[in-house]
Amino acid sequence: MKIAVATSDQINADHFGRTRGFAIYQWNGADPEFIEYIETNINPESKHQWYQGLSILGDCEVIIAAQAGMKAKYGIKKANLKLVEDEGTVKEVLERFIAHERFMNKPL
Repeated sequence: MKIAVATSDQINADHFGRTRGFAIYQWNGADPEFIEYIETNINPESKHQWYQGLSILGDCEVIIAAQAGMKAKYGIKKANLKLVEDEGTVKEVLERFIAHERFMNKPL
């Protein structure tokens, strides 16, 4: 699965609608593999630019962001993407998401 982490500095998870880019990872059950960093080219001071971020995520299945506004959440859901809100570094939020996915998909 492809995972997009909202991050302006490629270190910390960021607000979805204000992020300057997304770190894209591929995860197939082993360690996540960094694919690329995609810039959003938004003005982080303006409101309601979430659709620009959403439009560049292509075939990603999961978005991890520190926060997302109500309109962004609606757009993400309508695009059939999974939104995970978590704060910390890109590495931390990615590790927590993967640990949770592994736990939830363990056989009973």
